[in-house]
Amino acid sequence: MDSLNRMALELVDEAIDFAGELNVAAYELDNEATVLDFGIDADGGTEAGLLLAELQTAGLATVQTQMGDVAGAPFPYVELSTDQPALALLCSQKAGWELTVDEFDGLGSGPARALVAEEDEYQRVGYADSFEFAVLAVESDRLPDEKVAEHVADLAGVEPNAVFLPTFATGSITGSVSVASRAAELAAFRLSELGYDPLDILSVRGSAPVAPVSHDEATAIGRTNDALAYGGRVHLTVREEFDRFDELPSTASDEYGTTFQTFFDDAEWDFEAIPESVFAPAQVTVDVVNGPTHVLGETNHDLLADSFDL
Repeated sequence: MDSLNRMALELVDEAIDFAGELNVAAYELDNEATVLDFGIDADGGTEAGLLLAELQTAGLATVQTQMGDVAGAPFPYVELSTDQPALALLCSQKAGWELTVDEFDGLGSGPARALVAEEDEYQRVGYADSFEFAVLAVESDRLPDEKVAEHVADLAGVEPNAVFLPTFATGSITGSVSVASRAAELAAFRLSELGYDPLDILSVRGSAPVAPVSHDEATAIGRTNDALAYGGRVHLTVREEFDRFDELPSTASDEYGTTFQTFFDDAEWDFEAIPESVFAPAQVTVDVVNGPTHVLGETNHDLLADSFDL
């Protein structure tokens, strides 16, 4: 497999070339690292969010929007599909890099994670990247500075001028679109955490509604997670049967039925205090090749209507 960062870099170039059309902006820091504002000071938008989701999966997924509904109201949905789920979703799209540098706090996703390759997913998949450029999508309410870029460069083993940081706030159009693309990744990650071999996940398609934008980050984080846990739907094609498929959807969690705003408030925004089982799509179909097809969970539009303030 080619370098994930090399494939993502082509999409970074596209974002820079069409920055005006995408309502994004690119800045070169003093250390020559590049920050792309996808939705902090820049407006961003739906197309920026779709490109960002494609970039986060290193170009190994098809990402598109479609119209659906939430509690009877017309709502856009983001649909993502990939035939390389282990690499695209676990080794790239997963937001697994906690990025804390001085006063800066963010969450990193994308292929630069594979240059570090210290998370469990890389051992399970048997993949680590080697490339002279690093692309890390950063979810934060502020733009990264030189110290952040140098921190990323140091851990990724590249020069600061080879670091590209597309950055977005959860409370932006880009943020709502990008997070809605994560339904498939949540299902693949949950299945892997339950002990299923990620290389036996052959193909995944997922969709979720695009949460209404709130510039209050706490509200935005709650809504976008609710969109996945109560509106996300995923279809997986897998190689082998497994006795824990029933634990895949969010409905299997004992905490099901509570908004994420409540989860986070009760946990005083300590993400590690929240059970992993709630970070899952609402409804999952698992098609076992030459075997049974399992249909699990259900969506909850009443809760989404409350979360989205419909």
